[in-house]
Amino acid sequence: MSSKSEFDSADGVFGGPPESPDGREALYAAPAEEAVDELERVSGTHPGYRRAHARGFCCRASFLPSGKAAPFTTAPHLQEQEVKAIVRFSGSSTDPALADLLSPAKGMAVQFLLPDGGRSSLVGVTVPVFFARTPESFMEMLMTLNRTKSGRMPKAEALRRFARHFGESRQSLLALKRLKPPASYATNLYYCIHVYFLVDEEGRRRPVKFEWIPDSGVQTLSIHDAAAMPDDYLERELESRLREQPPSFKLNIVFGEEGDPTDDPTKRWPSDRRRIDAGRLVLLEPVAEPHGLIMDPTSVTDGIALSDDPILNFRRDTYAESLKRRSGGH
Repeated sequence: MSSKSEFDSADGVFGGPPESPDGREALYAAPAEEAVDELERVSGTHPGYRRAHARGFCCRASFLPSGKAAPFTTAPHLQEQEVKAIVRFSGSSTDPALADLLSPAKGMAVQFLLPDGGRSSLVGVTVPVFFARTPESFMEMLMTLNRTKSGRMPKAEALRRFARHFGESRQSLLALKRLKPPASYATNLYYCIHVYFLVDEEGRRRPVKFEWIPDSGVQTLSIHDAAAMPDDYLERELESRLREQPPSFKLNIVFGEEGDPTDDPTKRWPSDRRRIDAGRLVLLEPVAEPHGLIMDPTSVTDGIALSDDPILNFRRDTYAESLKRRSGGH
């Protein structure tokens, strides 16, 4: 169904940036309009579609929190009350016609529908880190790619520019290289690559990352088997799976420690960081994508604060610009 139309230990608690990033415009220089312009140049403009993760598949879902996160946050969907959610799965491509096999990284965006009518989002992907540390480096790499493809930049100059960013892109490129075609959207591990802060009743802040773990385990296909599948095999498979047994995911919360970076989405935290099971997300049925749905990772509720990650804060205006254009038929 293709559619156009988020310790109580000495080293686990430390201060973070203000809950509302008042100075966020100073975190980056590239306007959102320029970023969306460059995304459109990757594969052209596709009216009505997102500028990245263009083709998506939406599901109605239910999230049942375990209550284990409640001591660390006042966020209503992380207490004990079941909440509804909308989940959107996608490939990473800017081209909605691209075959699933040719779009290596997959996305899973979750919008929690809070009891008070509010929204809180988590956006996950199948690689644990991003390829750019700042909006400026993101823009330079994207512009370099587009100008090389169009013949406006010599390959030698493009290689020089990409080499300048290799240090920050290396982990992301290695993760992409290791990816195998998934057997299903429901059998991927999805990383919410940005750092957030959980805020408890006393205002204490703890840096965290989120992970979605498939209850059915991670399952992949060989390149040969995936190549024999229809272009949209992941959507077809998930529709079939939903008719048989609702797939589900566990939400892990990973707690950072002093010294773990909160402002760099290109870096992983050590694998021994403490994790808690915050609840389970059950996919119930496919739905048409709601009009104007925006899976903005900066859309958070009380009890969750944004980190000082400049890429995270940059995404707010970029997503809004993309929505503006696709809603206007562009």
